[in-house]
Amino acid sequence: MYPRRRWAVVFGAILFVGVVEALSDSLFDAVLPFPFDTLLVIAVVATVAIVAAWYAFRIIDRLTSDLIHRHQALKSRNAALRAVYDVSLAVSGQADPEETLAAIVDHARRLLRVDAALLTLQGPEDETRLRAFSASPGVLLEGTGIATAGTPGASETAPHGVPGSDLARYLAPGYSIRLEAPVGHGEMRVGSIGLATALPRRFSAADLETLSALATQVGLALEAARLRDELRALAVQGERERIAREMHDGMAQVLGYVNTKSQAVEELLAAGRVADAGRQMAELAAVARSLYVDVREAILSLSPPVLPERGLAAALEEYAARFAESSKMAVRFQASSEVRDLSLAQEVGAEMFGVAREALTNIRKHAHAQRVTIGLTVEGSEVLLRVADDGIGFDSERAGSEPEKWPHFGLAGMRERAEAVGGRIEWQSRPGSGSTVEMRVPVAPGGNGGGSRPSGPPDGAIRDSAGHQAVQSPVPTRSEAD
Repeated sequence: MYPRRRWAVVFGAILFVGVVEALSDSLFDAVLPFPFDTLLVIAVVATVAIVAAWYAFRIIDRLTSDLIHRHQALKSRNAALRAVYDVSLAVSGQADPEETLAAIVDHARRLLRVDAALLTLQGPEDETRLRAFSASPGVLLEGTGIATAGTPGASETAPHGVPGSDLARYLAPGYSIRLEAPVGHGEMRVGSIGLATALPRRFSAADLETLSALATQVGLALEAARLRDELRALAVQGERERIAREMHDGMAQVLGYVNTKSQAVEELLAAGRVADAGRQMAELAAVARSLYVDVREAILSLSPPVLPERGLAAALEEYAARFAESSKMAVRFQASSEVRDLSLAQEVGAEMFGVAREALTNIRKHAHAQRVTIGLTVEGSEVLLRVADDGIGFDSERAGSEPEKWPHFGLAGMRERAEAVGGRIEWQSRPGSGSTVEMRVPVAPGGNGGGSRPSGPPDGAIRDSAGHQAVQSPVPTRSEAD
């Protein structure tokens, strides 16, 4: 109906001008002499044009104002979404929870243009504590600090601001909480985030949605921090169980063997069989040396494998030197310049280090090798770790087809480590010809050092494995017999 009215106005103005022009040629010519009739027509047309222009300009101005208002609302909404997105990235990226909470309240203050944004959470004893804030100078009471239930100079009741708000007691006189949103953790309310201003202000529904979204991000940050703590606890528990298994399967059995041998030596000496006692003592000394190496290796495994500032190549090089010293083997380590400059994710470096460590442990225990070579290179879009030895080897074809007959091989653990970071494990071996373990992990294209193609492994770093049987890692078996 409204468009019809607009066109009716247009056609009405045209009809009115036409009527005036027709009257000027007939009736006005007899009443008004020239040029008064012409001036009358011009005045009528000008009046109609001015009225029509005023009406059109008013509509245009109203539309322009509406577009500007919508544009500003979209900009504010986009800024709010960007802030929520940034906070979500911080939460998903496992940033420090305190930094994440501080960023959330700072975003709330800047986006909603208030004097202060405050976040309170329940403490260990269900007391309310100020956890984070962002405020202009003079907005908060002097002495207000983070994580304080009763701050110096702050009243425990809210003398001003929104009645019943726990946030109001942190504000200086003259400022009040104008908008507040609850913070939930699971299905429970664990705190609130509020906005404070000196002057009364009306917030829109979009402002409330923005604050509620940021409050939701606070709950997600708290949940992420809780899950990280649980993962750390599980990791510690898992490491304790691993150490307990190694002590039971290795040290405890060896110590039991030492005890048996010691008793046998005592009985032989009591019977005067000194030569037999000497042979038992020699075996006992060999076992003690083996146990010493196991203890040294267990101590090495407890140290942090790959620190971010060191890198995988430096960590492997240091571990190879320590392994050579404790095992009395000739260990050669070489890494290409590309892989030394490559920035790997911390979990990738840790898993590749774990595979190398497990391969070296199995070589020491079962390969009867004299020389070990460790190579770390970049081949195309993959990082390649290769550990080779000149030991007795094993039947890799049987290990692949009959995993149940190879219960003490470490390939299952290596495969799990590789798959955890999107990589794969292969090993090559045959009886009497040593063995080679290879782990390949893809790297992001265009990464630091990830785009180059080295010509191949460093000269002499990796032994030729031609003629060896190659088996990939689909079997839950262990690498050189454990």
